[in-house]
Amino acid sequence: MLDLGIVIVSYNTCDLLRTCLRSVYASQGDFTFKVCVVDNASPDNSAEMVATEFPQVRLIVNAENVGYPSANNQGLKAFGFGNTTNPGSHLPRFALLLNPDTELPPDALVRMLGFMEEHRDAGAAGPKLSLLDGSLDLACRRSLPTPEICFYKLIGLSRLFPRSRRFGRYNMTYLDPDQITQVGSVVGAFMLVRAEAIAQAGLMDGQFFMYGEDLDWAYRIQAAGWKIYYNPAVTVLHVKRAASRHSRRAQVEFYRAMAIFYRKHYAAQTPWWLHVPIVSAISLRQGLEQVRQALARIERGAEVRS
Repeated sequence: MLDLGIVIVSYNTCDLLRTCLRSVYASQGDFTFKVCVVDNASPDNSAEMVATEFPQVRLIVNAENVGYPSANNQGLKAFGFGNTTNPGSHLPRFALLLNPDTELPPDALVRMLGFMEEHRDAGAAGPKLSLLDGSLDLACRRSLPTPEICFYKLIGLSRLFPRSRRFGRYNMTYLDPDQITQVGSVVGAFMLVRAEAIAQAGLMDGQFFMYGEDLDWAYRIQAAGWKIYYNPAVTVLHVKRAASRHSRRAQVEFYRAMAIFYRKHYAAQTPWWLHVPIVSAISLRQGLEQVRQALARIERGAEVRS
């Protein structure tokens, strides 16, 4: 039985993807794994690189960018996850969503699998993610964005009071980063998920495009009775937003994802006096970002004409 099915969704990150795959195949430990790369119509020959340099990878090449959750679902289905008619014993025991801008130490996978074995109540877990400057990637351990927590994030109280147990819950910045913790969610850059949890919670929600889909998945995994853990005993390098940093769509999608998540899980139970400012704040931030981008396009056009 296969221990681990690894899904990597790539978009325009050829060199980082190469480094990521090399680190995956340099992994040490007594376990079995296979890798599926789903390329979202990268214009930088990422798919060709994978086919040439990593022929052992199962490669799925999309004709267009279908978004992060939909592409991950393609990879998960390639391993047999989500097949409700014939789930069977052929499934890997665990699935790993891994971003192409990550680099694994040799013992990362075996230690994370060991953690899942020790924590039988864990539906999903993630490691400590370190940025290039050595700082903590705050997204690697999060609370679920309830209306209250979301509101503190939107109005800036999370940033102003990161050590507060009340205001710092969005990224749990009040906790010791080296403390094993049960969390609301880990980030999709490295999200190790138990097969039984996927069978109960289902696959990712394709109405998200980028951002929010990992939070939504974690919410549903916990609703099925599982726990989510942050395991800082393992540290993984994360370049962060390698595929989205040049995308004008990314920041707008962040606020769209926030609105989808809120309406899907919390809007119906939120009192009107809190619902109105939350929806207004999300809409305002999304609108301001769209205006900012429109002005930037006008400015770039003026520079070209001059």
